[in-house]
Amino acid sequence: MDDGFKKNAEIRYKLAEKKAAQYFQTLYRDVKEENYISALKKDIHSWKQQHIYHSLFPFGTKAKRETHTDDYDSYIKWLNYTGKLEKYLDRSISYIFMRDIGKDLTSMDTQTRIQNVVTHLKDQLIQTTSNDKNEESTLFSITGLYRWGQKEGIESTIIWLIDKLKNVSRNIPEGMDATHSRRKLLKIIAGVVINEMEELEKNLSGDDRSKKLDTAIRLGYAYGLTYPFIDDLLDATVLSSVEKKKYSNLIRTTLLTESVPPLGEWKGKNKELLEFIHSELTEAFQYIKNKQSKETVHSFFEQSFVFFHSQEVDREKNLSNETYTNEDLYIPIMIKSSSSRLIVRSLLRAPKDKDLDNRVFYYGIYNQLADDFADMFSDMEEGAVTPYTYYLKYHKQRNDLVNPFALYWAVISYLIHNVYRSDSKAMEIILDRAINGLKRFKKRVGSKVYEEVMEIFAISHSSFTQLIQKMVRKADDVDFFDKLLRDHMVTNLKNEQKEQEDFSELIDDVRTKINEHLHIKVIDSSPITDAANYSLNGDGKRLRPIVAWMMGVKEYGLTEKAIFPLLKSIEYMHTASLIYDDLPSQDNANFRRGQPTVHQSYNTAVAELTGLFLTQRAVVEQASLTHFDTKRVLKLIQYSAESTMDMCKGQVMDLESRGKSLSLEQLNQLCFLKTGKGFEAALIMPSILANVDENQIEALKRFAYHGGIAFQIKDDLLDVEGTKDLIGKSIGKDAENNHSTFVSILGVEAAKKEMWEHYCLAMEALQEIQLKSTFLKQILNYFVQRDR
Repeated sequence: MDDGFKKNAEIRYKLAEKKAAQYFQTLYRDVKEENYISALKKDIHSWKQQHIYHSLFPFGTKAKRETHTDDYDSYIKWLNYTGKLEKYLDRSISYIFMRDIGKDLTSMDTQTRIQNVVTHLKDQLIQTTSNDKNEESTLFSITGLYRWGQKEGIESTIIWLIDKLKNVSRNIPEGMDATHSRRKLLKIIAGVVINEMEELEKNLSGDDRSKKLDTAIRLGYAYGLTYPFIDDLLDATVLSSVEKKKYSNLIRTTLLTESVPPLGEWKGKNKELLEFIHSELTEAFQYIKNKQSKETVHSFFEQSFVFFHSQEVDREKNLSNETYTNEDLYIPIMIKSSSSRLIVRSLLRAPKDKDLDNRVFYYGIYNQLADDFADMFSDMEEGAVTPYTYYLKYHKQRNDLVNPFALYWAVISYLIHNVYRSDSKAMEIILDRAINGLKRFKKRVGSKVYEEVMEIFAISHSSFTQLIQKMVRKADDVDFFDKLLRDHMVTNLKNEQKEQEDFSELIDDVRTKINEHLHIKVIDSSPITDAANYSLNGDGKRLRPIVAWMMGVKEYGLTEKAIFPLLKSIEYMHTASLIYDDLPSQDNANFRRGQPTVHQSYNTAVAELTGLFLTQRAVVEQASLTHFDTKRVLKLIQYSAESTMDMCKGQVMDLESRGKSLSLEQLNQLCFLKTGKGFEAALIMPSILANVDENQIEALKRFAYHGGIAFQIKDDLLDVEGTKDLIGKSIGKDAENNHSTFVSILGVEAAKKEMWEHYCLAMEALQEIQLKSTFLKQILNYFVQRDR
């Protein structure tokens, strides 16, 4: 370990500690002498003129407004309809410029930049909420994110990020709040990108802008990864106390040596988790280090050490300890809350700005106290020590404890008058945020609990306390876009997680049912029947009959019993196509669905006849759809036969293309006929039985076209990037058979871009269809994110 660097890091922490102690003493004196109250009362009386309205119609308007705040799209529409959207966005963006970027709101340049962001964001929100499209139309979806990446020329970066986020989500262990961890990681990435975009030169070339955004996203991910896999992990109960100590020492050593030490021997249930985390953090650490200059690298790690050490000091506190001083409670969180944002500037190698650094430093505790107030009940349950939980537990026995709620308002006064020099807009934003925080807390816990909490934290100056509570009851137009977006994101992440879990469970159930009915009853022993059952017994995904079940049962309300012949026919047709595909005259594959192919286990002649047998068996099943109108069944059989013919054409195209270089258009056509048609059939055949109108059928066909191609591209990628154990068949067969694939024509990176383009087009087609459930979205996500 470099003793010089260690000494510098410790000196830097001591300097931060000294600055925080001085700040605390100023605030402590203001609380004791109540110096902040008279100025704040004047501020609030001035502020309330814009926030308390005396309407002639006291009933209805506000009640209607309150219901809108629970719905992202509806609330944005309401704000636009009432003419409040621009002011709402102005205070929201101004707050982000203050909190995350540390800007001085009195600067004309800052005001111009804020207005530009507001105008752009307003136009985008009006556009994306002006129709009946679902949330996939917004920037805050995979589709929207990828479309933004295309616009900025960073599609590969977005693909990389999507893969990384998927990996992180899979490895967040039980015992940690997965929704919170994912949201926090996304927030950090967004924060770093916002900081970078704010620093971008106006006349920057497109290529240079793309490079800087690419770096910002990767840096944001690398830094943001520390929250779920360092901060949250050490706060959770996943690791034992011994493991936490060992892991914490590893992080400390990394920051003090600027090098990640080996993980070392680790036993027990957390071994694989820590191996993954160590690998991912090592990669992230190295990326951050490589992006630092020789002049800034030491400063970055020193600042990171300050942040981590302040967290450790705070984390080691125990709520049962009765002897913590006010300095013990406040100084570490002052350092932590300010240094976390200063790291972002250091991360991006932003120019040094003493005034900005001071604004960020003094602002941090305001945000931290607001967050700790909002989380005090959950913190109390977890035994976490914060100024609020400690005061809740010990305020009756310890008269020396500072009331954190009083200190919070002292911080507000200090920011308004000492940091932002009584600027009217700064005052507006800070008071908006403070009152909004109390209103949100009151709404969440209910009036009764809120009043009990306020009684405990009551400020001795009763008229000031009454003024604050009056504002909480009556003030309007104090809410913020970032909070709306946070709630929207949390809701979406939770819904998405629930949808994925329900979807996976349902798929397993439906697959089990389908597998139970697929077996062809043996009347008289025949190698063909045996071979057919052999091919059906393999580890098939059953995606096509599952999709048909979802459409028929979940969407159209058809009975399971009535459509089961259709499900079997779809799987028989698909299995027959695989048998033909694997033949020596075609792909000559030796392994399929986790077992030797049919021609390997029997012989080529039996395999060919088994394919024909299954195709005809599928027709028999379709003719058994006796619960439906005969005209619809005939239409279905006709459609099925035409689809089979198209699939044959696709296979011939595939055979004739070997050794030839196909154009992308030709490959798309081949792929759709050979693979996409089967997926389309699984969607369209239940729709025919349900007598769905042609417009919806056409939209489903577009969805199937793009979804089917996305599926095939993923197959091509897995053929070069997958493993035999995971995908259940031989890999590298496309290259061996000299097939034209999306990978051979475009290369891996461009093939991934093409896959995500078709994903977006499929998702956009899906928006035109009013479905009861999200299973097609889940299916599409599975297509592009599967490992087999």
